[in-house]
Amino acid sequence: MIRIALADDHKLFAKGIEGILEEEDDLVVVGVFPNGKELCDYLADNEADVVLTDLNMPIMDGFGVLSHCKENHPQLKVIVLSMYDEEKIYKQCINEKADAFILKDADPDELIFTVHEVFEGRHVLNFDRVKKQALQGAYFDAFRTKYKLSRRETEIIHLIKEGIQNKEIARMLNLSKQTIETHRKNIHQKLQVSSRIELVNKAHEMNL
Repeated sequence: MIRIALADDHKLFAKGIEGILEEEDDLVVVGVFPNGKELCDYLADNEADVVLTDLNMPIMDGFGVLSHCKENHPQLKVIVLSMYDEEKIYKQCINEKADAFILKDADPDELIFTVHEVFEGRHVLNFDRVKKQALQGAYFDAFRTKYKLSRRETEIIHLIKEGIQNKEIARMLNLSKQTIETHRKNIHQKLQVSSRIELVNKAHEMNL
């Protein structure tokens, strides 16, 4: 079980994130806090595996959380949640030793996969990956809606159709090979196919 502590001063957003995470069998949100200080006070007497922190908060902001966690709880993984896809802010977070950087308008699956990647020590830090989180994608259609495909899964299907292998897809999307393999497994389950050929045929059938 991956224990997650979340700091964000926007209550509705924080509740939404908590709900998304709690839907996963191996994720549990141990606390939701309106500012960094309350989160850090909690960590003084309680344990967590991953911290999700907003950057802009009252009393103590996300940079304060990063500094405190890295100094006092070096085993903790810290993921920054941000509204801004600015490289300057991204680099500042990475310089402060953030383990990952997620945009608030990213797909929920991007957040879930990032939590797993960071916890398992296989997350690839790359600003191009961050920028892609904000893209709406060109294939938001009935096919995707019907099969509950995420934006990332749809993107991977297109690359598979082009005959690109997992290792190259991982390089192109700035993801780990293991993450691509997990996405492919989920795609196969959602589309009820058991091979690449069946997947490609299904995608052609639906004009994807």
